[in-house]
Amino acid sequence: MYSLNDDIREYTERLKEGAVPRAYRGILSFMSELLRRMSASHPGHALSALYAGFMDMTYFAITPAELKGRNLKVALVYLHEENRFEVWLGGGNRKIQAEYIGRLSGADIGSYTLSKVSPGVDSIIEKRLVERPDFEDKEALIRRLEEDVTAFIGDMIEILR
Repeated sequence: MYSLNDDIREYTERLKEGAVPRAYRGILSFMSELLRRMSASHPGHALSALYAGFMDMTYFAITPAELKGRNLKVALVYLHEENRFEVWLGGGNRKIQAEYIGRLSGADIGSYTLSKVSPGVDSIIEKRLVERPDFEDKEALIRRLEEDVTAFIGDMIEILR
């Protein structure tokens, strides 16, 4: 049976071992650096603050002017449990998200995945970018993510035309 006190004791022990807090700080530090770099290389886009999450996902949003008028954004997401980066087209709220999923149903969206409207789903379109990223080679990972996100943004603008 689930016991919050037992889980907190386990959590405390894992924190004392050191790997979990070091890994979490490393992920947040990497994502902060990536946000700074993307902000510098995309001055025409609005970028959100970093959302650290609840050890489930960490992300930030990038909003090009072409998507802002539609109340859409692109999120660069790190999924902690999966150890994977994804990029998502998202809506300003659930209603907009559902509207665009409906509009794009049956449309040619290439190799991208169209989401389904359901609780807990925060995307309209998704793409997996990097599985098991190599955080030791930070520069290569940043370059790859920047290139992939830039391509995704261009593709989303084309798909929505």
